[in-house]
Amino acid sequence: MSLMTTILATVVALEHLYIFYLETIATVSDKTSQTFHMNKEELTRSSVQTLFKNQGIYNGLLGLFLLYGIFLSHNLEIVTIFVLYVIGAAVYGAFTSNKAILLKQGGPAILSLLSILFFK
Repeated sequence: MSLMTTILATVVALEHLYIFYLETIATVSDKTSQTFHMNKEELTRSSVQTLFKNQGIYNGLLGLFLLYGIFLSHNLEIVTIFVLYVIGAAVYGAFTSNKAILLKQGGPAILSLLSILFFK
């Protein structure tokens, strides 16, 4: 795995660990409110907190599995699968929620995939 791929995929993993933090630990914070364009009152609703925490677990595991693929198993196939997963989720989010998701969430993953394809 190239150094460029390692760096870019690590950025993707850290981004998803940060999303995990916002969704599961700092659910009612100013930063979560700003990031997801939701007022704090809405974030305090039990149903919203349950949904956020569920999504947060997925994002946290995604970040951990990427880090595992990068640093422990050194398995480019695992890294590629999870980078593709992030790109798929970003495309879906861009169509269903906010077009900016494609660049904010998908941008680092797209760069990682390009690095995988061109630098292995």
